[in-house]
Amino acid sequence: MKVGETHYRSIWHDSDTWAVSIIDQRWLPHRFETVQLDSTADFATAIRDMWVRGAPLIGATAAWGMAKAIERDSSDAGIDATWELLECTRPTAINLRWALDRMREHVRPLPIAERALAARELAVAIADEDVEINRQIGLNGLELIRAIAAKKGDGKPVNILTHCNAGWLATVDWGTATSPMYHAADAGLDVHVWVDETRPRNQGALTAWELGSHGVPHTYIVDNAGGHLMQHGEVDLVIVGTDRTAANGDVCNKIGTYLKALAAFDNDIPFYVALPSPTIDWTVSDGVRDIPIEERNGDEVRRQLGRLGSERNKNSLIVDSGNSADGATTEIAVPPDASAVGNPAFDVTPARLVTGLITERGVVEASTASLAGLFPDLQVSRSA
Repeated sequence: MKVGETHYRSIWHDSDTWAVSIIDQRWLPHRFETVQLDSTADFATAIRDMWVRGAPLIGATAAWGMAKAIERDSSDAGIDATWELLECTRPTAINLRWALDRMREHVRPLPIAERALAARELAVAIADEDVEINRQIGLNGLELIRAIAAKKGDGKPVNILTHCNAGWLATVDWGTATSPMYHAADAGLDVHVWVDETRPRNQGALTAWELGSHGVPHTYIVDNAGGHLMQHGEVDLVIVGTDRTAANGDVCNKIGTYLKALAAFDNDIPFYVALPSPTIDWTVSDGVRDIPIEERNGDEVRRQLGRLGSERNKNSLIVDSGNSADGATTEIAVPPDASAVGNPAFDVTPARLVTGLITERGVVEASTASLAGLFPDLQVSRSA
């Protein structure tokens, strides 16, 4: 996608030097910064501390982390050590282990002298595959939006609600949940997106930044506004992403997704999940029971990063010392210092609440039979 006049992927490499760079998402939407990753520690920090985020991008970053490590040490012991270090950075997103396993299984049978180049080529392939998967998800989701637009037939926009950021910043390009929105806008359909803020890291601000850059009309809302909008007919469908989907169709996504699904179910509003196939965990048959939920540092809840404006001391709860210039980013404290804080990063939406899964191969119901029927080849390879 474009940032200004430049087309960016969220992770890319220099074709001459093989240097790997990312968009450092900690500072968005207020500052756009890129950073080069080199050491295995760099990649581990980028994943763990959410310089990169989103299951597909985590997978692609892990693949490049493995490839860069193999440049330095192609031994079996070195590969295994890198796998161990990167695998423990984020426990919920299945793409992390999927990418690491794929890299290790690809290079281990090769002679040591051939491993570095093979690892680089596979990292490139994993990134390119992600772009194509998400493009196809967008084309399949476009048809759902097109059908709703035709049914409305009143000249009003199709109102889509989304949660967190399942955009191109969370993948290598296009995004999962946002890909249908971009394709719809590019096709000339009138769409409007309700963007959940998604506390505590406010990833909805990233979605709003993306949509604004693409010219897609949108409105940024607090997390708990979605149910109200649904009750009053302001939402036509919900599209979210997923960090891990169980074989039975249970979907694990950013905390708060489950509540949106309940509200959609109660108001008879379609609830779709944009699902790239590498995000399916064929080894888990009950997502509610068996998907590990990451508990992140409570400081993410205690403190918020934002940008100061010229009116910061007027009618504001933010008390500024006067040392921060207008437009500068700063942290503020939110709850009382003595309060205990919990920070589960994800929740699981049961398959019974999911209208359909938008995959690169088509739209299917969230069930064991449907997923196995659509991806019989992947089910065999991933379960082996």
